[in-house]
Amino acid sequence: MGSNIEINDTLQITKEQGFPGELDFEMHQQSPLKADDFKEKVFEFHNKPGKRIYHNPPVRNFLVENRNGKWLYWGLIHMLEVSYNAAKDVTSGKYKILYIYTPEEMKMAHQLIDRNPETNFF
Repeated sequence: MGSNIEINDTLQITKEQGFPGELDFEMHQQSPLKADDFKEKVFEFHNKPGKRIYHNPPVRNFLVENRNGKWLYWGLIHMLEVSYNAAKDVTSGKYKILYIYTPEEMKMAHQLIDRNPETNFF
């Protein structure tokens, strides 16, 4: 007997799982967003496969948009709540945005943080 729980420092989600529609990369390149634009907003994600544990505040997690298997690093978040559905084997939760990368930082983030060529958005 045992359990399968994954420890993550990255919330990597799709639009279907709740990636914020307000974070639009094409618009962000034209008029960069700031974390202050969302300082009072709490975001939710749903049905992330598997049971996952995320760093608790004050430790940050990375926020990544999964676009067809390619990872677009957006910035830093604080995870506020995490819940599990054991029957469906999924994780859901709530978070706040701490920092949004500039478009230039987004282009560098994968190289600095991840380095997996298969998931590089750029």
